[in-house]
Amino acid sequence: MYTVYSVLIVAFFVVVSPYLIYQAVRYRKYVRSLPQRLGYLPVSFNLDGDESIWIHAVSVGEVLTARALLPELRTRYPRLRLFLSTTTMTGQEIAKNNLQYVDAAFYFPFDIGFIVRRTLRLVKPRLFIMMETEIWPNLLRACREAGVKTMLVNGRISSRAYPRYRFARWFFRPVLQHVDRFCMQSDEAARRIIDIGADPDRVAVTGSLKFDSLEIPGASAAADLGRHRILRYFRVSPDRPVVIAASTLKGEDEHVLEAFQRIRATMTTALLIIAPRKPERFDEVERLARRSGWQVARRSELRVDQEPHFDIVVLDTIGELAQLYQVATAVFVGGSLVDAGGHNILEPAVFGKPIVFGPYMQNFAEIARTFLDHGGAIQVRTGAELEPVLLDLLGDPAKRARLGAAARALVEANRGARTKSLAAIAQLLPPDTPGAVVRPFRKT
Repeated sequence: MYTVYSVLIVAFFVVVSPYLIYQAVRYRKYVRSLPQRLGYLPVSFNLDGDESIWIHAVSVGEVLTARALLPELRTRYPRLRLFLSTTTMTGQEIAKNNLQYVDAAFYFPFDIGFIVRRTLRLVKPRLFIMMETEIWPNLLRACREAGVKTMLVNGRISSRAYPRYRFARWFFRPVLQHVDRFCMQSDEAARRIIDIGADPDRVAVTGSLKFDSLEIPGASAAADLGRHRILRYFRVSPDRPVVIAASTLKGEDEHVLEAFQRIRATMTTALLIIAPRKPERFDEVERLARRSGWQVARRSELRVDQEPHFDIVVLDTIGELAQLYQVATAVFVGGSLVDAGGHNILEPAVFGKPIVFGPYMQNFAEIARTFLDHGGAIQVRTGAELEPVLLDLLGDPAKRARLGAAARALVEANRGARTKSLAAIAQLLPPDTPGAVVRPFRKT
């Protein structure tokens, strides 16, 4: 089975190699990361061969979620190094620039036997933690052979992915036997992972770490200082409406621009901030905005301590969106008007902002449903509905306040997954620190 899987992995890379070469030439993707993806890490990476905890977070969202665990892991395991791997370039940039508790960040290796074994020899993990649902058969088998404990944290299986996993459960059942713990976000996620082949005795519902990964405003003076730094580029007057279109994908920006056209007809000073999900779309989104006749600037072109005297700002930086939400009057969260599964709505919620998203939220289905049920967000069915909903919010301060307060309350009420996840980790890897409490693992 593993041989066939490895052959298919190689065949896949052969088939997609023209696309990868194009991305490398056009956007400089994958070129610098290739040695690490082949298992060749820098000599200085783990020079003394120290044992470690290896956390894998595929992209930006998973990296930001992982930060909920990092400070406590550093405290509980002072003799182990903390290494964080990512798959995407944007995830890598966030990991290197924003996570002070990580000893080093690197690119996740290709899941081919000899490559993952080479990586394991260099990283030397005692525990391998997968954020959300990253199931890599060859790596998990190599961990089991090397005596490395493995666990899935903040696990989820979307409604879109579940039928595919279920169809191939004959393959995934033996793979999942190599995972020692499954910490799932919800009862439904736990049911799905068990149905695919996980041992029920190893599965627990710990809640969503995304709630715990959020920095509550006012809780840390240092964190608030970091938030105010990005605000220096957006000295917006209090009476100027600001709409943020966050993590937009191809096919959504046109709807946002059409909505903004109508908004400006009645609110002539309104500012639109568009944050494309993928860096390679920065140029495309800027061209779309300019084609509509707007005065457009990129965030990297703004001057510090000045109000942006533009109609639209394209956020062409990585890692600033989460802090920028605090200047918003209303927020549209992208990836939801097109069938992409939606994006994280908790980051604007923590600032008490009114949130709008589209019909495709299957990757965040339970969180979206909770917010809708408790009046913490508004869902539109089509792109055409975006304009009247945003216009209504911008003109109704009381409604904005109700939505924002409900959203903020839901964030605070649903925290607690960190404690449960750390308890599961302690069961697999007892803490180094004297007096640390190892709580009993409670299965579903």
